[in-house]
Amino acid sequence: MSLLDCFCTSRTQVESIRSESQSETSIHQYLVDEPAFSWVPSSPRGNEMPLCSSNVSHYELQVEIGKGFDNLTSVYLARHTPSGTLVTIKITDLESCSEEHLAALQNEVTLSHFFRHPNITAYWTVFTAGSWLWVISPFMAYGSASHLLKTHFPEGMSETLIGNILFGAVRGLNYLHQNGCIHRSIKASHILISGDGLVCLSGLSRLYSLVNHGQKSKAVYDFPPFSRSVHPWLSPELLRQDLYGYNVKSDIYSVGITACELANGQVPYQDIHRTQMLLQKLKGSLSYPLEKNATLQTESRLKNSRSGVDSGIGESVLVSSLTHTVTSERLHTPSSKTFSPAFHSLVELCLQQDPEKRPSASTLLSHAFFRQIKEQTQDSILSLLPPACSKWPVAIPPVSTWTEPKYILMDEEDIDWEF
Repeated sequence: MSLLDCFCTSRTQVESIRSESQSETSIHQYLVDEPAFSWVPSSPRGNEMPLCSSNVSHYELQVEIGKGFDNLTSVYLARHTPSGTLVTIKITDLESCSEEHLAALQNEVTLSHFFRHPNITAYWTVFTAGSWLWVISPFMAYGSASHLLKTHFPEGMSETLIGNILFGAVRGLNYLHQNGCIHRSIKASHILISGDGLVCLSGLSRLYSLVNHGQKSKAVYDFPPFSRSVHPWLSPELLRQDLYGYNVKSDIYSVGITACELANGQVPYQDIHRTQMLLQKLKGSLSYPLEKNATLQTESRLKNSRSGVDSGIGESVLVSSLTHTVTSERLHTPSSKTFSPAFHSLVELCLQQDPEKRPSASTLLSHAFFRQIKEQTQDSILSLLPPACSKWPVAIPPVSTWTEPKYILMDEEDIDWEF
């Protein structure tokens, strides 16, 4: 029996996934005949979710907020009617999934069952409704960092905001690495922010466990499935696919690319052909923050200026209008912002060509760029963001009855809500 056969059950039956069930061969072994309640992990932050039922009638779909997983998954803002809690629901059409898609879903659900960390997106409950897989997660009011870039920070974020976002993401990444997993899809659209300022890593469908049959691999040779949309963030060694393979340090490279993405408001390499991008990465071409408006050399010359203002990161950063300077005339830009040497140092370390020269996620958390972030509260990030309530209407007419969605395929490049 194929994975597809395992998934596509009766359209009238609702099945739940039990936490005590485990399988390495088929996700069907997770499915039981109890349409009652499914596993709800406790929240390490005390933000517990009322017991989520696996009854689709207990959820009012409010609005579709994104796509994911090769457009096979629709992401909805919904309301859990018994408790009135807003949740995020990912609904995947299993009948449209290939064997590879189903294997990736099985891997995602299996591994996520074991995760307990505030910076990793929680799966409150997972169940099937007919041939549709439902994943219930906390509602992240700010959406993804990529969505914030498009809606509020098109020219890039401030260094302090970047620090807060990356610190939470790297904390989640460190947890995954300590538990023998490689994320393989670190990017802004996979960093979610809740209404109370909690940063969480999502995008677990490309996760790879280094532990197999009790043995931990030192290198991986598997290429992440459905990865065309994440190529700009992937490390040279992962893209190269040679006999050396890759390890958790490939995620650190992706952190560096994501840092540039948050600083620039756009993804490095996004405007060049994929073949050219691969060649540049293999040659060791680095992408510095704000590569269009500032260079590391300019920052080095100006870092001793006494006119700098405190960035809140622990380094002096010069933020000034360059309209009347030679630099601005050469770059044809009316204004520019520069980042601290600590930020440049972080990016350079992450983008080292040799994976062994990149710091571990644990070491990265001790970097000078993150030192003051550790002492801040989650209120700090909220002061740098617009009000979360402005993103959503006060009253959204719910979809009274769930119907099978008709999928309209979107261009991968336009997707910025990849949960």
